[in-house]
Amino acid sequence: MLENDAEIISKINSLKKERQAVILVHNYQLGEIQDIADFVGDSLELSQKAALADTRVIVFCGVHFMAETASILCPDKTILLPDLSAGCPMANMVTAEELRQRKKELPDATVVSYVNTTAEVKAESEICCTSANAVRVVESLSNEKILFVPDKYLGHYVSTKTNKEFFLWPGFCPTHTRILPQHILELRKNYPEAKVVVHPECRPEVIALADEVLSTGGMCRYARRDDVSQMVVGTEIGIIYRLRKENPGKMFIPVSEQAICPNMKLITLEKVLRSLEEMSPEVKVAEDIHLKAKMAVDRMLEVA
Repeated sequence: MLENDAEIISKINSLKKERQAVILVHNYQLGEIQDIADFVGDSLELSQKAALADTRVIVFCGVHFMAETASILCPDKTILLPDLSAGCPMANMVTAEELRQRKKELPDATVVSYVNTTAEVKAESEICCTSANAVRVVESLSNEKILFVPDKYLGHYVSTKTNKEFFLWPGFCPTHTRILPQHILELRKNYPEAKVVVHPECRPEVIALADEVLSTGGMCRYARRDDVSQMVVGTEIGIIYRLRKENPGKMFIPVSEQAICPNMKLITLEKVLRSLEEMSPEVKVAEDIHLKAKMAVDRMLEVA
């Protein structure tokens, strides 16, 4: 570690105490950001931590919809996103107006929105889900018709695990679509003993080749199993840092070095420090949106 980094981290830790802040970090963040976290996790785990946080300030090291979700759950807290330009292409693939129009076309369907959506879209949804609990969320619903937004691949995966009728939005994660079947087939040849674990945002033909389909939190738990010594990891490569750190002696092979989310790499130590110094940029969901969106997020957490 450079001395400069050590100084920045020291200042972050000092300011964190002064501001009564907690630092929540997604599994895809840079390694040095994971190292300063109070908690590292997937979207569901981070939502749960945000809801239970007893601090005045939450520094959210992830992307914009995650900070919005924290604001929905903790309207009385200051939610800081160290780089406001850290967005999510998938979340931008559906707008509240577009969803309202689709709901008119499918009045009998229950809207399940992936947490990877804007607060406005959550406000138009009956319930939210994450990749970790999507199947449980859908199975908890009495309605047999599901309008699933925005990820068509996660929606397709969930549809194979339930008996519901799905109407899929045509959204997707650009990072996960870079993972292709030939990547899996090549790695199976090179690492015949390895378990192949992929994220449910992957293409169906990739999922069909996997041993397990798990959220990033699920991948971290799976990697700790005694019967796993080598693991091919089919998701954004930021998680490899955590897997190797928590499981020394085990081998973790990314399916594709191209599976990088550039928005997840925008937050740096310098930006975290500046965010705590200036108490900005702040993410705050408007009250009229917050009240409706919170119902959908709360229902998700009840299922989780």
